[in-house]
Amino acid sequence: MMTNFFQERNGTRYVEDLALTDIAERFGTPCYVYSRAALTATADEFLAAMDGTVDLVCYAVKANGNLAILNLLARKGFGFDIVSGGELARVLAAGGDPAKIMFSGVGKTVAEMEAALQAGILCFNVESASELNVLAATATRLGKVAPVSIRVNPDVDAKTHPYISTGLKENKFGVSFDEAHALYRQAVALPSLRVTGIDMHIGSQITEIAPYREAAEKLLQLVRALEADGIALEHIDVGGGLGARYRDEQTISLAAFAQMLREVFAGRSERLMMEPGRRVVADAGVLLTRVLYLKPGETKNFAIVDAAMTDLMRPALYGAWHPVSAVTKRSATEKSSDSEKSWDIVGPVCESSDFLAQARPLVLREGDLLAVGVAGAYSMVMSSNYNARPRACEVMVDGKEVTVIRAREEIKKLWEMERILSK
Repeated sequence: MMTNFFQERNGTRYVEDLALTDIAERFGTPCYVYSRAALTATADEFLAAMDGTVDLVCYAVKANGNLAILNLLARKGFGFDIVSGGELARVLAAGGDPAKIMFSGVGKTVAEMEAALQAGILCFNVESASELNVLAATATRLGKVAPVSIRVNPDVDAKTHPYISTGLKENKFGVSFDEAHALYRQAVALPSLRVTGIDMHIGSQITEIAPYREAAEKLLQLVRALEADGIALEHIDVGGGLGARYRDEQTISLAAFAQMLREVFAGRSERLMMEPGRRVVADAGVLLTRVLYLKPGETKNFAIVDAAMTDLMRPALYGAWHPVSAVTKRSATEKSSDSEKSWDIVGPVCESSDFLAQARPLVLREGDLLAVGVAGAYSMVMSSNYNARPRACEVMVDGKEVTVIRAREEIKKLWEMERILSK
């Protein structure tokens, strides 16, 4: 699905007031194109919908960590949910407030803990008893007191793809619901830790509100039990995972989500926080790619493009669906080469899983420009240099202006950190 900021005019697709054909000609392909207006509109929608309900919206940096996007959200007042020391450094470089940073993730290293403690982040979302002990020891050595919450795994089915489900017992994330209370008792007894909150995150690309309500109600049970045990919390973090519309999904209304939170946590004094990622940025970006070769076959027709799984990993990783459209609409003619066919849009990488889309009805010629939609989240951020492919550039459109927010990699830069042995 394309947003109103990616529209067709006179047979050509535009982003805001610029034709995608002009952007491709100027910056080449593959190229990620973001709409500042789309990103701003979604950010404002989030803040407005959650006003008076959620005290701090922490954008999940893993969805898209470009500095320009992080800076825009920071200036809007967003906090940030990070899962690595690299993401911490990115947020700080982009002007993010460390006092609005939540550090999640199951495998924080001591070096990452040290950097976060020195920066003065808002909270560590602890995901195991071992991590809790290492964090306490690290804080003691630095003469710091680490603010902590425990990420509780509520064992709730988010009804999403198993690879992006995080709230079931079989998932690696969080502390089991049955073990969490004891771990809180352990945490409050450690002088280098300050227990500030509780956290959950049940998955990504969630399109039903019922799993959120079930998980939130279970979380509240634990909050009340902790309160009865004399463990008072300052905040409750309900996580993120709100789905975007790629095809025909019925996404969760932000107003309905806020209403659910008000109902579940009515009368509570703790600050509410949340960690959206995909829903904030997905609709704000498209991937531009050009058809290199058409390869019709007996059982399948392949359109080989210059983008690949190295640029957009989601389809290869878990069969994700993205809309694909021709930037310039081509009408079917009597020529066999211009008839509509079912095309698999595939890249040059030497893997059979290297596809961006499958069985798409399109009228194509070699050299045509394609737009892969809803590519603002978990797209460029998951790219790689497999097959020694330089990563794509990223540009931001603002009305009639366009700015490179990440330059295209140069091939010679790919081996700058490598060394040839002298013998």
